Amino acid sequence: MANHQSAIKRNRQNEVRSARNRGLRTQVKSHTKNVLTAVESKNAEEAQKSLKEATTVIAKVASKGVLHPRAASRKISGLAKKVNQMSAAG
Repeated sequence: MANHQSAIKRNRQNEVRSARNRGLRTQVKSHTKNVLTAVESKNAEEAQKSLKEATTVIAKVASKGVLHPRAASRKISGLAKKVNQMSAAG
């Protein structure tokens, strides 16, 4: 346990930030799952719509520093690739 006042405050701040970050990472996972579900069900319109939402959320999370920018780019690229493959095939 922290003894100094500054260390106690640091712990408080870290708890709040980690909770916020956890929520944002969960949002990314949920939106990613929505895109993948739409792709599996071969619903092109829904896939495009959920891809747009997911891209926005992932980019926002990366701008906050929760995700590394390259990791965010990789996730967006992978999802777009799957949606585009599905659209081309179907």
